[in-house]
Amino acid sequence: MTNLQALQFRQSLKQWTFKAIDESEWLPATVPGTVHTDLLDNGKISNPFYGTNEKDVQWIDKKDWEYITTIDVEENVMNHSHIELVFAGLDTYAEVYVNEQHVLSADNMFRTWRADVKPYIQLGANHIRIHFRSPIMEDLPKLEALGYGLPATNDQSEVGELGDKRVSVFARKAPYHYGWDWGPRFVTSGIWREAELVAWSDVRIENVYIRQNQVHAESADLTAVVQIYSEQERQVNLRVYADGQNWEQIVTLAEGTDAVQIPLTLNNPKLWWSRGLGDAYLYTFTVEVLEQNQTLAVKSERTGIRAIRLVTEPHPDYPGTSFYFELNGVPVFAKGANHIPNDSFSPRVTLERYRHEIVTAVESNMNMLRVWGGGIYENDEFYDLCDEYGILVWQDFMFACSMYPGDEEFLDSVQAEAEDNIRRLRNHPSIVLWCGNNEIDSAWSQYVEDGGWGWKKDYNAEQRTQIWADYEALFHELLPEVVQTEHPGISYWPSSPIVAVTNNEKQHTHGITDSGDIHYWGVWHNSEPFERYNTYIGRFMSEYGFQSFPEYKSVRTYAEESDLELESEVMLRHQKNGAGNRLIKEYMDKYLPAPKDFPSFLYMSQVLQAEAMKTAIEAHRRRKPYCMGTLYWQMNDCWPVASWSSMDYYGRWKAVQYYAKRSFEDILISIDQSVSGKVDIHLVSDLIAPKSLTVRVKVLGLDGTLYKEMPQSLTLAGGEAIKVLSVTTEQLLGDVHPAEAILVAELEHEDQLIHTEIAYFVSAPELALQQPHLQIVETEVDGVVAYQLTTDVLARQVWLSSENEGIFSDNFFDLIPGVTKIVQFKKLQTLQEVEEAAHSHVESNIVQKPVPHLPHFVPAKPEGLQIQSMADFIHLS
Repeated sequence: MTNLQALQFRQSLKQWTFKAIDESEWLPATVPGTVHTDLLDNGKISNPFYGTNEKDVQWIDKKDWEYITTIDVEENVMNHSHIELVFAGLDTYAEVYVNEQHVLSADNMFRTWRADVKPYIQLGANHIRIHFRSPIMEDLPKLEALGYGLPATNDQSEVGELGDKRVSVFARKAPYHYGWDWGPRFVTSGIWREAELVAWSDVRIENVYIRQNQVHAESADLTAVVQIYSEQERQVNLRVYADGQNWEQIVTLAEGTDAVQIPLTLNNPKLWWSRGLGDAYLYTFTVEVLEQNQTLAVKSERTGIRAIRLVTEPHPDYPGTSFYFELNGVPVFAKGANHIPNDSFSPRVTLERYRHEIVTAVESNMNMLRVWGGGIYENDEFYDLCDEYGILVWQDFMFACSMYPGDEEFLDSVQAEAEDNIRRLRNHPSIVLWCGNNEIDSAWSQYVEDGGWGWKKDYNAEQRTQIWADYEALFHELLPEVVQTEHPGISYWPSSPIVAVTNNEKQHTHGITDSGDIHYWGVWHNSEPFERYNTYIGRFMSEYGFQSFPEYKSVRTYAEESDLELESEVMLRHQKNGAGNRLIKEYMDKYLPAPKDFPSFLYMSQVLQAEAMKTAIEAHRRRKPYCMGTLYWQMNDCWPVASWSSMDYYGRWKAVQYYAKRSFEDILISIDQSVSGKVDIHLVSDLIAPKSLTVRVKVLGLDGTLYKEMPQSLTLAGGEAIKVLSVTTEQLLGDVHPAEAILVAELEHEDQLIHTEIAYFVSAPELALQQPHLQIVETEVDGVVAYQLTTDVLARQVWLSSENEGIFSDNFFDLIPGVTKIVQFKKLQTLQEVEEAAHSHVESNIVQKPVPHLPHFVPAKPEGLQIQSMADFIHLS
């Protein structure tokens, strides 16, 4: 066997310095990184997330910046036929020089850039310099040349001291860098992903794609599409192996780059399933190029075998057409959230932070995340984790809430960007949809004169024609063609939301539609009541949301005590939705008792958000199979801020994360009080197999007195959603005063309580709430520390907190007298703990899975445990 080390060389470029082009002092830099974080690390700017510091760093994006490094190249590298500089990401307008020879011009943050530097590399020290041009100064002339601005609603040009000059649409750069209604404006530059020097000779495998042609339980018809570069024409043996099976084929390679296809058949494949439906089994396919029994090149790719399709078809029982994902022949109800970048400075996002988010999704009973189109195509680690945990990914291309130019240069750049990212990501079984953009079709509303966001009125007829033609060229022609070519079998959806491409007024999603997906923002932006969630339901609810503040501990990372007031400058700077603080207070005044101080307001805002999202999620699930997806806005934050997120920038779960965990359970019991004077009890299953269940509906007093109990046993079919009971409030209450009653619906399976739902007959401010005496006793469950909670009277919104970071098995729940609640504190395993667990598991032969399957939240002991309830945050009468 040939020593592969002799055929290739790879070295990360880490030792960089940087400076502004008009300055002389070189400072140490971190790569991957950004100018902003390098300035922060060198003490040249204050923490941009703190206070009002965002406004003090807007000068950075108006300057050009330089990064330099030196790499020593030894003779063994010089002897290779090919020497390349490879940049996984340059942000954004960059000129690269090797020993002062220009080797590369970059203009797209989302692309991988390669430069052949063999002619310029010398033995010994080599100087590499990158000149980053200001993205603002680069794109202002493009705006001037166009003659009019394109709509870019979330480009906070005023914060960037540019007035109304919105230039974000001209750069192939993360849109959220220019600001959003939950994020700051930090228009970055820098080497934001890995930089490497790569040397190789003779033969190289450039890409392996395991194309899934037909997948059934009995067999999987696959094709290994292998892109190979060879320095000369030659006959080789191409071998593919996975899970003990191997396939071989003699092929003739042409000189240069060749694409070879090898048919593969897997009998009785282990299928990849989303969370809740089965094991997310992953195969590793290794491709080897051999010549006379010597290995010339080898490359491995991991993927899961699954049949996936987006089903948009008529149904005899419902109007319009369906919108759902079918996995291995099983319709999947999508449960999850929209994902945004985890940091304004994305190179700071570690594997640990990705793990925390994905394990949070799993712990919260989710099965889908939507990678939203105003951020980035995420790092490989994000998709690896989704693969391993069975989280489906709706993947947007990076276009959002703007109209974009359609000139040849721009379209060519987008095509290269799409090809790069699809080829990088297409082996991930988690990716089930490519979507062209976020909200642009409905925002422009080409076929409805007064529809959309009012954009069209700002343009004359000629301009409107051109803007829409550019839109169609990008989203109806270029991107679907690239998806079809590079990732066949995966559906493309041109915009979210959209009804369908009809080229008439029926195309755009406005109001409730019986086809396509829906973003519903009547609750929040239009101040509509929470109850509207019960009726505003479409086939797939891909966005809706409600804001809250992070908890006090998180707020204090960006604000002083003197800033803790809704209208303070700091609070307003960390509330990017103009009406946000007013709307939170307006809804709170309607649905909750008044908080007694600002820390209480923070807590109550989370309760408010959680109640809103519970209403929406369960309304959507009750309408299954008419509605087959519910993705709330949003999962996470990119900085500490008041926003729609369910966990804050620091990964701390808000109340809504715990609510979502309960409302997303695979078998759900849900109480519907949307029709006045009636109570309906629903059961929903997202499992494949039927379940024998017992439902118990109870009416209790606030002191725990049992007034009424209504039991019922039944079998719930797999995937079924049914109404099991419909009664009037009068029948339930009898002589009990509604302000002094609790409605409890319990769900049992094999005599085990698996879900409890609690509701009330009056609004929270009308409830006869008293100060509870909460008791918490440390105990053990299966040898692990746990806590036993009891109360003497109803305790609403019990909040457990600790000084150390972690989550609780349940939190923000109502505790009923006479009912004992057992909770555990959990923390995310460290990578070292994961590796140790994996090692011990493999050695003991208990489980044979890749290491990444093992990390999860595991029991731990909380420090400084506190327990509070709503009564502690309001003025009790």
